[in-house]
Amino acid sequence: MKKISIIAALLMLVVVCRAQTPDDAMMKAWEAYMTPGDVHKMMANDNGSWKAEVTMWMSPDAPPTKSEGSCMQSMILGGRYQQSSFKGTMMGKPFEGLGLMGYDNAKKVFVSSWVDNMGTGMMQMEGTWDDATKSITLKGKTVDPMTGKDMDVREVHKIVDNKTHVMEMYMTTDGKEMKTMEIKFTKE
Repeated sequence: MKKISIIAALLMLVVVCRAQTPDDAMMKAWEAYMTPGDVHKMMANDNGSWKAEVTMWMSPDAPPTKSEGSCMQSMILGGRYQQSSFKGTMMGKPFEGLGLMGYDNAKKVFVSSWVDNMGTGMMQMEGTWDDATKSITLKGKTVDPMTGKDMDVREVHKIVDNKTHVMEMYMTTDGKEMKTMEIKFTKE
């Protein structure tokens, strides 16, 4: 009886230890999830200082406003994310914004977040790369400060060439999508 108790205790110890030790499949999945790949290297090509020409539309029937700014981009956290720091003017006021762009290896999508000094919320988006148009289309939500409710937002980031990119932003209000911003980035 004593031998059976000792064997049972040893088997329980093995089961408990095995449950606490990650298996090979789990470790491989985490390794693949956390390792920057070719998409991250592509994003790193955009590191550096960029001049920005901003065009904004407040309504479809109003003329656009124009302003200038600058954007510094750099890969962070071991090449997993690209941080963008934007400075310029918006509606005649100083404007600063911070963005993070990444590529989620597990979901196979780009992920993006944005905060700036013109609000207290955070915009979150996800999207995919289109090799034919050399662009990322991101979709997500942002708050409408007039209603306090979320509204749909869509951004298209197009690589024109190594020194020229264009970002277009569209917002949906009352079921109608409208282009609200276009930024032409020129690498300095």
